[in-house]
Amino acid sequence: MSEVEAQSHAFQADVARLLYLMVHSVYSDRDIFLRELLSNAADACEKLRYEALSNPALMAGEAPFSVKITIDKEAGKLSVEDNGIGMSAEELSDSLGTIARSGTRAFLDKLNAESAEGQPVGAELIGQFGIGFYAAFMVAEHVDVESRRAGSDEAHVWSSDGKGTFSIAPLALDQAPSRGTRVILTLNEGSKDYLEDYRIERIVREHSSALAIQIELIASPGAEPKVLSEGGALWEKPKSNITQEQYEELYHSISGQFDEPALTLHWRAEGRYEYTVLAFVPGSQPFDLFDPARKGHSKLYVRHVLIAPDADIMPRWLRFVSLVVDTADLPLNLSREMIQESPLFAAIKKGVTNRVLQELTKLAETDAAAFDKIWEHFSSVLKEGLYEDPERRDTLFKLARFPTSAFPEGKRTLADYVAGLKENQTAIYYLLGDDLKRLASSPQLEGFRARGIEVLLLPDPVDAFWVGTAAGFDGKPFKSVSQGVADIKSIPLKEGAPLPASEATSAGLASLFALMKQELADVVEDVRASDRLSESPACLIASETGLDRRLEQMLAQHGHANGISKPVLEVNPSHPLLTALAAHVGGQDKQAFADIVWLLFDEARLMEGEKPADAPKFADRLTRILVKAAGQPAA
Repeated sequence: MSEVEAQSHAFQADVARLLYLMVHSVYSDRDIFLRELLSNAADACEKLRYEALSNPALMAGEAPFSVKITIDKEAGKLSVEDNGIGMSAEELSDSLGTIARSGTRAFLDKLNAESAEGQPVGAELIGQFGIGFYAAFMVAEHVDVESRRAGSDEAHVWSSDGKGTFSIAPLALDQAPSRGTRVILTLNEGSKDYLEDYRIERIVREHSSALAIQIELIASPGAEPKVLSEGGALWEKPKSNITQEQYEELYHSISGQFDEPALTLHWRAEGRYEYTVLAFVPGSQPFDLFDPARKGHSKLYVRHVLIAPDADIMPRWLRFVSLVVDTADLPLNLSREMIQESPLFAAIKKGVTNRVLQELTKLAETDAAAFDKIWEHFSSVLKEGLYEDPERRDTLFKLARFPTSAFPEGKRTLADYVAGLKENQTAIYYLLGDDLKRLASSPQLEGFRARGIEVLLLPDPVDAFWVGTAAGFDGKPFKSVSQGVADIKSIPLKEGAPLPASEATSAGLASLFALMKQELADVVEDVRASDRLSESPACLIASETGLDRRLEQMLAQHGHANGISKPVLEVNPSHPLLTALAAHVGGQDKQAFADIVWLLFDEARLMEGEKPADAPKFADRLTRILVKAAGQPAA
């Protein structure tokens, strides 16, 4: 049996179809065409800078590197001209006539091969895929590229309608750039809005203002150029050369706010991965801080070109921070619109987050007043990290400030709290709610105050989540004062403090509690004397095995719990109301006894900010008791 040798075949391509896909599938935002052309222009200038190192004559007599964007509304044309390296006829054919062949990539390969140490060079160069130029056909029905290579006495024009063919022809020197390349776009009907100077200015400032070349806009032929970018990223400059006004201008630009930043952070990470960061903590709370759709205002640049205006760099609980990150070698997808996951990007995210936390911690230690303002605006968001990011919980605990029963102004740290623990106190006590004033006056705090025990007051919704998942702080567990038995009898009372209710003697308590529990069987799990109460008649708490009442209420409101479990009614037997109630035990006026028991229950609900269990019945019971107290027979 004879063997048949395999034959090799080259892939065939429908060039017109390929160009169509390049134009309509690779990029999702039409504005990107200008970013790509400006990036190519920046590369051209950078290439000339390298070549001029060995041949200075290439740059003789020329102005500094720059790019000019010219609008011609009458002709319907937009042009982008640089004074970089330029291209010969052969280079026009190779670079623009061969899709995905990058002149920048070839240039980098050549430089690296010539590098004596074998180290990568030319990191400032941007375009390496060889496809960015074709984004021009998203907005143009025809493209002309006029180019003259530096040091050459010849110029050529490359022309194409982007449908599969192109032409190259000689160009008279008096019509060509003195050096470099001019890309002329004849805009299609759907893209005439790019002839508006404000539109071009916005795109340049958003996408390309950090390029290391000056960018000018000429609003009409013959008009005076307007400088859109001085050339160079602010974050690449030494901090000593940047004014506060320049920092604030960039902050306003990337954050969309008009206040002054509360904290400005500027650093360069060096080592295995290198990147530059300029970050701002706002001086006031953004209006959309709690909008689920809010993004973090984290701008990612690669070689000074904006790649992602809202990159996923910061965790959600630091979404108030606005920042710029610029790196040289982050792997990107073909269109440079999406970030590929990589060890570098993961390292950037981790490094930036850790550094921001480190600087906030330093500020808290060195300038308490400045940090207090940041905590005032962003405590609710930062505390989301206590729940969402257990690995950084200890660091966040160092930042956290809380109002407490002893310091209601809200500047108490957990370290301060632990330093003030009372004799035999083994837990950090807290009380959840939705209103700080109501929490501060809660009857559930009375027994703790009697012993001088400080209690964290937690009115933010997020508090109910992190405090239930945190193991504790400095070896001390968190314990709710509104859940289970208080278990504080071993902590000495303050001098002169009244005896807690559970330690007071009262005849017939067992019978009283049994009758109360029978009357309230549908709404409470138990009725018992309280360690917590010394002044108020009653309070409601969660059972030892149930959820904290505040957390349970929040979950129920969002459909994440099977209703509300029955609370425990704790009462103060030494209170006059309970004394009066005990007098009705075994008496004939069972209606009055039931009314008082239910009013006691509803009063406990009202103290927690809830409504009476049944408003009409509450009103009827209250009326009957008031009439009886006034000495009139009830109707």
